[in-house]
Amino acid sequence: MKIHEYQAKLVLAQVGVPTPKGEMAESPEDVARIAGELGGRVVVKAQVHVGGRGKAGGIKLSSTPEEAREVSGQILGMDLKGLTVKKVLVEQAIAIDLEYYLGMIFDRDARRVVLMVSKEGGMEIEEVAERDPKAIAKAWIDPAIGLADYQVRDLIFDAGLSRAHVKEITFFIKKLYEAFMTSDATLAEINPLVITKDGQVIAADCKMDIDDNALFRQKALAAWQESEADSAIEDEARERGLTYVHLDGDIGIIGNGAGLVMTTLDAVGREGGKAANFLDIGGGAKAAVVKNALEVVMMEQPKGVLINIFGGITRCDEVAKGVLEACGQLDIQVPIVVRLSGTAEAEGRALLEGTSLIPAATMQEAASKVVELAYATR
Repeated sequence: MKIHEYQAKLVLAQVGVPTPKGEMAESPEDVARIAGELGGRVVVKAQVHVGGRGKAGGIKLSSTPEEAREVSGQILGMDLKGLTVKKVLVEQAIAIDLEYYLGMIFDRDARRVVLMVSKEGGMEIEEVAERDPKAIAKAWIDPAIGLADYQVRDLIFDAGLSRAHVKEITFFIKKLYEAFMTSDATLAEINPLVITKDGQVIAADCKMDIDDNALFRQKALAAWQESEADSAIEDEARERGLTYVHLDGDIGIIGNGAGLVMTTLDAVGREGGKAANFLDIGGGAKAAVVKNALEVVMMEQPKGVLINIFGGITRCDEVAKGVLEACGQLDIQVPIVVRLSGTAEAEGRALLEGTSLIPAATMQEAASKVVELAYATR
């Protein structure tokens, strides 16, 4: 779950991290009021779940409340990388001397949190990594020990950060780690970490993603969950209890087990197709779950659907019943290829005989068939 910058800064504030004074607003009138209360120059920042807001015109400076009202009118309602800006953060502008990057993310290969530090703050870290990988100092944190002091010191020196502010930067790194762990984050960034012209150190911007699987215990953070236009289908899937990820292709995918679904995506890709989604119905799925899954996939308006089931605790006949029930209620005009293997596969295949559903014996055959049929007219 992504949270907005103003929300991430509230998380940082809870662990004692200083951030610029500011407040969220949803109208030009509120922006003008906040700017007047803050006094002096302010920055108005679009609050949407995308990066590159500044380059896209979503961040503007203003010197007076009237000017803040005017620029917020330009930002609110704008289309920013496909998302509509509905709220802005109004903050005191700060006089920047130096900008650094601090970030944490899971390294799933190493099974550890990796801490990244760079003196090239204020930029997309991906750009820095591509241009000069050595500009990013990294340390992998042992989960049994936690973040060690020597790792922090080594990173600060390796990254070439200001030695005059080692104590302050150390504080920010440790607090970012604390916020990362206590909020069940999967990503946390302070970018930029600013050293002001008068020597203060402050988190000028922050980004955090929270683990969806931990929201049951992060109830305060879960209350911030909101829908965006491009995740409406994911929201619907979540309401139905399905594990679903929207992708940018046009072939719907349903499988049981994350590994099998990911392998199915690869198989479709090798045949020249692009998956519209990732959908894992899990183990032991009954007919009702399969019906729900197919209904959600059809919301993507795919050119074809591939259902790939390896029956263990999931019975193939239950899958077949769910598919048939969904097809009976939906006006499906695209090819659906079904591969059933494992528990009750004979019974499942028997149920599908004589229908418009297309059987396949193997995953590779299923992928080949769905791609061929889906793109037959292109």
